[in-house]
Amino acid sequence: MSTLAIIALSIAVGLLLIRHLHHRRAVAALREALIARRALLRDDLPGALGPGWDELCTTAGALVEEVNRLDQQHTGQIAQLEATLGSLQEAVLLIDANNYVLLANQAFHAIFPKAGRILGERLELALHSDAFLRHVAAVRAERAQPRQEIEFVDAQGSTWLEVTGSAIGPFNGRKNPALLFVLHDITRQKRLENVRKEFVANVSHELRTPLSVIKGYVETLVDSHDSMPLADRDRFLKTIQRHTERLNSLLEDLLALSRLESANAGLARERVDLGTLLAGALDDFRARPAAEGHRISLSVEPSVPPLFADPLKLGQVVDNLVSNALKYTPRGSRIDVGARLVGPDQVEVSVRDNGPGIPAEDLPHVFERFYRVDKGRSREKGGTGLGLSIVKHIVQLHGGRVWAESRYGDGTNFLFTLPLQPSAVSAAGRATAGSASPAGAAR
Repeated sequence: MSTLAIIALSIAVGLLLIRHLHHRRAVAALREALIARRALLRDDLPGALGPGWDELCTTAGALVEEVNRLDQQHTGQIAQLEATLGSLQEAVLLIDANNYVLLANQAFHAIFPKAGRILGERLELALHSDAFLRHVAAVRAERAQPRQEIEFVDAQGSTWLEVTGSAIGPFNGRKNPALLFVLHDITRQKRLENVRKEFVANVSHELRTPLSVIKGYVETLVDSHDSMPLADRDRFLKTIQRHTERLNSLLEDLLALSRLESANAGLARERVDLGTLLAGALDDFRARPAAEGHRISLSVEPSVPPLFADPLKLGQVVDNLVSNALKYTPRGSRIDVGARLVGPDQVEVSVRDNGPGIPAEDLPHVFERFYRVDKGRSREKGGTGLGLSIVKHIVQLHGGRVWAESRYGDGTNFLFTLPLQPSAVSAAGRATAGSASPAGAAR
């Protein structure tokens, strides 16, 4: 081969290599432009590649512009939905056809604070609830109930939501519709419903026992009136009287508790000398047969000033606590009542006994309605199971708190605090007493 031919061949191979590299650089530039969602300008091209390449770049630029327009439209629709739904008190959740979260408002995050950065995540990773995922599938298939109650369970407990879902489509120009869910928190209603059911069951049980006894004895008296010995008749009548009195006490406590839990439960506050009130209440107890053999003492620190409280309701608190101590301590036991100033604006009252005490597993429940540590003994002694509940509600109406300290076999100490002056704390206590789950019972 001649030298000229070799030179020509070398130039041809070089031109092919240059053209190949030129195409690769052009394709790479186009790919980068598409990823960045911008049109490929003529100045970006590494040289002219012919009309076919120009047409390809023009088409790619048009597609980029359309994608950007749709993206802006999508962003605008989401922003509009956020502005419309973001301030709603109801939780709102919007997901796409593939279960990716498009929107979750502030109310949703308040219910599910651990959901975190839920936007853009799959629903299955954000909410761990098989029941809700089944509801989502049912809404997508248009066979869901209009409203469905769903329980969400986590380490903190249960959250009940009433869920309503519907399809929104087409959304953002997509073929498949998105799903919009409105979630209403009904946890408090569920708890109140359970409390109501439990209360009705407890009241029915408490009423059934004395009524059954009264009914049985009355039927025996009616059937054997002529042949029954006088001593048996007297014994039957005394039994009927005792259970009738228990029924009356139970109804009175229920009415008192109902009044305390009502929205308009008020206090007739006046200036009260706590030492005088406690001394008068304990003098009344010392004169009762139930206090015979008990040693009742009172200690009020001189620094305790008068406070503004309802003397009748406060007297009811002391009466219930001291009566409770008398019922569940044997003869010869001590009952020490004390009052002291704690801080500049509240006083603490305690009623301590040296009786058998309360087991540790029962101590958190003693203020629950109808809860009894020793159920058999409580009924024998005439307890209604509502005394400590009444105590708790009255203390909360005053803006204070009440609790119990005990070690089994080493006595029990019931304590409560009261503010010296009515304040916003009292209003908070009044709201708590009216809306809290019912609590209180005798030992």
